[in-house]
Amino acid sequence: MKTIVVCSGGLDSVSLAHKIDAEQDLIGLVSFDYGQRHRKELDYAAACATRLGVPHQIIDMRSIGSQLTGSALTDDLDVPDGHYAEETMRVTVVPNRNAIMLAVAFGVAAAQSADAVAIAVHGGDHFIYPDCRPGFIDAFQTMQDHALDGYASVRLLAPYVNGSKADIVTDGAKHGTPFGDTWSCYKGGENHCGRCGTCVERREAFHLAGVADPTEYEDADFWKAATDGFRADEVR
Repeated sequence: MKTIVVCSGGLDSVSLAHKIDAEQDLIGLVSFDYGQRHRKELDYAAACATRLGVPHQIIDMRSIGSQLTGSALTDDLDVPDGHYAEETMRVTVVPNRNAIMLAVAFGVAAAQSADAVAIAVHGGDHFIYPDCRPGFIDAFQTMQDHALDGYASVRLLAPYVNGSKADIVTDGAKHGTPFGDTWSCYKGGENHCGRCGTCVERREAFHLAGVADPTEYEDADFWKAATDGFRADEVR
């Protein structure tokens, strides 16, 4: 299938791009500038596209993002440290972000006669991000089937939606993902902070997958305390 990957430049979406390149017909990467806290990850998305030899589009959604207030990823709010399942992490939710981005990506896919759009949501996102859950993925596909009825047929591929980030690391290693050329940290410093939710999850994922982590963290050991004994039921 001719497939467009929504790629932020993070570990998950870059791993997905390498997976789709190996298993489908990757025709391009689409990234979104929604006025997020930093643009550093977009450089990694561009590098991924160059590496895989496909076009890379950055869609400017800053005017929309400016209205999606109340998130530490778009407003001048502190990014909390700790595990994703902690209540404090809800401040990192950007309301309806994936729904908006996917609607645009589906429009791009239809215009380019693509067969599918791929997104790298996964089980670890289910705690606090409702537009990363299996129910949302299924509902969005149904909505797009109606939205494009008679014009195009575009499938939504979310191969990691029922898996963990450790599963993504394992799959990424299988497909040769250069993990050092991905960016996850919400804070956007010179190195990964090692303390925000996505850094904690990233560090833990490499540990659970048994894969060497090439990432430089400002605090390489915080993840142990943040994840020790912490269990929460996933929301589906």
